[in-house]
Amino acid sequence: MVARACQIAGLRRVEIIPVATLFSRSEFLKTSGVACLALPLLASREAFGAGLPAASPFRLAVINDEISQDFGRVCEVVAREFGMAWIELRGMWNKNILDLDAKEIAEAQRILASYELRVTDIASPLFKVDWPGAPPSKFSPKSDKFRADFGFAQQGDVLRRSIELSKQFQTDRVRCFDFWRLEDPAPYRKAINEKLRDAAAVAAKAGIKLLLENEMTCNTATGAEAAQVLAAIPEPNLLLNWDPGNAAAIGETPYPDGYRLLPKGRIGHCHCKDVTPNPDGGYEWAAMGSGIINWVGQFRALREDGYRLAASLETHWPGGGTPEESTRQSWAGMKKELHAAGDL
Repeated sequence: MVARACQIAGLRRVEIIPVATLFSRSEFLKTSGVACLALPLLASREAFGAGLPAASPFRLAVINDEISQDFGRVCEVVAREFGMAWIELRGMWNKNILDLDAKEIAEAQRILASYELRVTDIASPLFKVDWPGAPPSKFSPKSDKFRADFGFAQQGDVLRRSIELSKQFQTDRVRCFDFWRLEDPAPYRKAINEKLRDAAAVAAKAGIKLLLENEMTCNTATGAEAAQVLAAIPEPNLLLNWDPGNAAAIGETPYPDGYRLLPKGRIGHCHCKDVTPNPDGGYEWAAMGSGIINWVGQFRALREDGYRLAASLETHWPGGGTPEESTRQSWAGMKKELHAAGDL
């Protein structure tokens, strides 16, 4: 049957057709362009080369602007080289995604369709600002490399625009944060939680889930802190964007320690990057597979706990020389870890 042979080769679509009723074996091999019947002994996906879909229980993805600002090139790499069917949108053409005009949105939609890519979420900068009335955060940046220079007063517009974009790009998820990290967030935590709760209510009316990312420069940085926030805000459409790299960069052991504390049913997204200690006692970004995070154990635990959503590569590591090459090398490390975990 054609179906069995093509599943081995990893084709996107499978149609069960008796080969003999169509053409001879040699004609099929020539016509198919993948010679899938000739490759039964190749055991690993790497043996087939790049560009074939990666089979995984997770929605394997990458944040688009970690590769390039050229969205067409990004989608070519993601779909044809990495073999992914999903992509996370943050910025393109030197613009934050919130600033795209109608023509640019239409072009992005056209490119996505041409590469058969689906969008995991809108990686919005919602609430990545200072909390009003609190002492200035040392993490509040002088400039934003993600072109997301929106103030506190604009956050309602950021939320509405993010929801609009989620509809246009056919996803039900929008990423958010909980304000630049304070030395002592305790006096403000209740009000911050109310702000998150109100945003979740707005999103819920539109059928959208908010993904609160644990970010080391924001007030929820670790698995332990994320567990506390989720317990305080029981709204079911406020989920966690679990980022073990961010947790590790602030000193937590994300797996198993931080992960053990999380309500597993409220993990709605996962970012994948790695870290390594530096001589001054801090951490630096690393390619997946070359850092200290036990990603094999983390991937295995996610699968065993029923997680079937995005595992999205957020490279950050610059060691490949260019963003594209750095992401390529980090994806190679991530594939090895997924294989070792039994998830690819």
